[in-house]
Amino acid sequence: MTAIAVLGSTNMDLVAYVARAPGRGETVTGREFRTVPGGKGANQAVAAARAGGEVVMIGAVGTDEYGSLLRTNLEHAGVDTELLHTVAGPSGTAHIVVDDEGANAIVVIPGANGSVTALGPGGQAAVAAAGLLLLQLELPMAAVTEAARTAKTHGVRTILTPSPVQPLPSGLLDAVDLLIPNEHEAAALTGYEEPHAAAQILLREVPEVVITLGRKGCLYAARGSEPVLFPAPEVTAVDTTGAGDTFVGTLAVALGEGRPVPEAVAWASSAAALCVQRPGASTSMPYRSEIGAA
Repeated sequence: MTAIAVLGSTNMDLVAYVARAPGRGETVTGREFRTVPGGKGANQAVAAARAGGEVVMIGAVGTDEYGSLLRTNLEHAGVDTELLHTVAGPSGTAHIVVDDEGANAIVVIPGANGSVTALGPGGQAAVAAAGLLLLQLELPMAAVTEAARTAKTHGVRTILTPSPVQPLPSGLLDAVDLLIPNEHEAAALTGYEEPHAAAQILLREVPEVVITLGRKGCLYAARGSEPVLFPAPEVTAVDTTGAGDTFVGTLAVALGEGRPVPEAVAWASSAAALCVQRPGASTSMPYRSEIGAA
């Protein structure tokens, strides 16, 4: 079983479903509202656990009602929450608008996540003992960088999702093995909207890149080899929230099991395709038995 440490955010997603998202200064009427456990870190942890990984979550929740619900959701998915600390104050929240095409717009309020400024001894030990480390950017950069550097010291493969997109310090990039931005994040990081061009710029900083392209699939690029475009399964999207995290968590399990990149990407793409056909983030993530050949 693949041992995965996740350092990341745990949020409650407050999701409004609308025919179309409102413009600036505009009010629209929605058709449904849902409260769904989320956060990019927690989402990736749930996706990896459901795909068959042995996952430990490092982060924080608040003392509000959301905090206990978020912890319970992770535990029900089989995620170890011993290092998910409880701190005074509110948990993180994500305010999400989903339109009829399944596209989303998100505002994240860190809450307890903002308190995670360092790993601590327990977090350092968990990272050192893992086979892979998953990182995102919804926690303070100091903790993310420390985790990546700790992983590098102990030979642990590190996968970074650069979201929400922001400048990435060299101290972090030097310790990242695989960078997984979506096409918008790749463009923001490089100044190039064309994915192949963006990938080549990113490979100056990290050994491997996967740029996710939504319904167009994903582009894999590595130093010393030709980029490969993998198509996505053709499905009708209901809600794309959490699809990228599903892809990352499932891909981590496949890579940890030693699968070749084409097989691992295809498996992760199948999981993401299942996710977008269901509403919600963590609640829509498929189990290993649903994804297909394992």
